[in-house]
Amino acid sequence: MTQKKYPLATSTWDHNEYEALQGVIDNDKFSMGDKVKLFEKKFADFFSSKYAVMTNSGSSANLIMIASLFFINDPNYRLKRGDEVIVPAVSWSTTYFPLTQYGLKLVFVDIDLETLNYDLNSLKTAISQNTRLIMAVNLLGNSNDFKKIFKLTKNKKIVLVEDNCEALGARFDGKYTGTFGLMGTFSTFFSHHISTMEGGVVLTNNEELYHILLSLRAHGWTRNLPKNNKITITKDKDEFNESFKFVLPGYNVRPLEMSGAIGIEQIKKINKIIKGRRENAAYFQKKFGNHNDVLIQKEVGESSWFGFSLILKKDSNLNILKLRNILDNIGFEYRPIVAGDFTQNPVMKYIDYKIHNFLENARFLNNNSLFVGNHHYNIFEAIDELYSNITYE
Repeated sequence: MTQKKYPLATSTWDHNEYEALQGVIDNDKFSMGDKVKLFEKKFADFFSSKYAVMTNSGSSANLIMIASLFFINDPNYRLKRGDEVIVPAVSWSTTYFPLTQYGLKLVFVDIDLETLNYDLNSLKTAISQNTRLIMAVNLLGNSNDFKKIFKLTKNKKIVLVEDNCEALGARFDGKYTGTFGLMGTFSTFFSHHISTMEGGVVLTNNEELYHILLSLRAHGWTRNLPKNNKITITKDKDEFNESFKFVLPGYNVRPLEMSGAIGIEQIKKINKIIKGRRENAAYFQKKFGNHNDVLIQKEVGESSWFGFSLILKKDSNLNILKLRNILDNIGFEYRPIVAGDFTQNPVMKYIDYKIHNFLENARFLNNNSLFVGNHHYNIFEAIDELYSNITYE
């Protein structure tokens, strides 16, 4: 693929990350160890959460987050196969796959064409006596309106979890997204706000879920559990007996020690990275806020601006092929808004689901939108070039 003048993502590393990598190499210990443990502590502290569990990807973080709800003892949180979970129609594939792999029934709800998160009226009418879980996806760095979501779920036996993989550093009412639900997931893949090569994190304040996540992450064994824990209560004094004791049907989604070491350096940069992205976004909003042809994402709270959406207005002089051609000619890398309307994919034949009402906005977005990249450094020049090429008097 030809290198684009304006790529979707660029590296946030400098010499500190490479020195951290070299430190792991010099130590000759590459599997999950002390660096991962320290990264988890620093990550949890940054977001004012009690517990963080690092995984090998954000997708794996979603997987063990959902899995953990099948093994928790608390009946207020425990799920069973056949339970209904509400999901937005626009998200990434691994928002949905763990849900269906655990036998949950997905209820697809339309999105708001401005915020790109749940259409709150559709969400309200989708909630039923069968709803056990709501997956809130903070799309492209933009927070959901959690105040309204909590109002809709008040006094109902509904669990809220967050897929916050695109929204590290976003806030709502002064609180970080990824910390509103019972659990929240993050991705530290190359294209995300911070990068550990591959990686993900689950945050929670629930100690039992934390212990379940630790076990599920590594084979379902007890080896990584604390001596006193919420799964086996206590561990055998003989470490050998606890090294190969399997208590949950787990996975191996452990991160590498190198990823933990890089993450420690990346955490130091989060505030600077988000500041740079928000400065670019302010300029982007100024230029495109009242554009004749393009609708941009409406910020809820303080977005961390993963990327910049371009949705063609229904009366636009442009069409999506023309827009793509313009972007190709001026060197912009682009892609669909996450995965568009996910229900349009052939994989749906393997998923137990229903569609609530009609996904009008998701379907429109699917055929009339894309997004371009945002970065941690100044891209005003790129925004100017984008504006001058798709703006007509």
